[in-house]
Amino acid sequence: MTAAAAPRRPVRWWRVALVPLVLALLTAPWWARPALSRLSFFRVRRVEVQGVRYLAAADVVRRLGVDTTWSVWTELAPLARRLEADPQVADAVITRRMPGTLVVRVTENLPVALVPARGGLQAYDAAGQLLPLDPSRTPLDLPVAAARDTALLRLLGELRGARPELFDRVSAVRRERRDEVVLEMPPVAVRAMLDVAPARLGQIVSVERDLARRQARAVELDLRYRDQVIARLQ
Repeated sequence: MTAAAAPRRPVRWWRVALVPLVLALLTAPWWARPALSRLSFFRVRRVEVQGVRYLAAADVVRRLGVDTTWSVWTELAPLARRLEADPQVADAVITRRMPGTLVVRVTENLPVALVPARGGLQAYDAAGQLLPLDPSRTPLDLPVAAARDTALLRLLGELRGARPELFDRVSAVRRERRDEVVLEMPPVAVRAMLDVAPARLGQIVSVERDLARRQARAVELDLRYRDQVIARLQ
């Protein structure tokens, strides 16, 4: 009696064909971008700039240094770092929109005050950094600080972030004594401690409403004393 031979299993050619496909996908980051970047279809035709307020979009594009000879598949991180070298730019994120657009999202270092200098007024941000903004060319409706005082600038930055409607009222700010500050907020001056919180400054709104109902007008509101707002009337 002879033993029957086991049937031969068919060769699954699809498995063999799948191997180079998997290898191609795994190595795509190394070969796909250089290959695609050589195609004219992916040349940069447009740069879209978003998020700018004081910077001009044309200046952002100029600093990028990208033209139609570039591909959208170029490395984007070095371009973002090029923009972030500008003290006006806090952060830059660049993405691609196929086939030929780079989208640049800029977060600016916002100015919070103008400080008198020998050549005129200069713009500073909340960290005390001088910004490359020329008030004679760029309209800047900002408080005037008596000096480059980082504590005052930080206070203005916090107020701008938390209570922009109050920040917009501040026309000037100065320090008095070591730890006191006066904010000119027409039609009143507000006197407070240097570490005053935006929420505390916000209490002047209800006080002003109450005074208006009584047909009284204050020339100064004093927040230096805890849980009190002292109104000095005209």
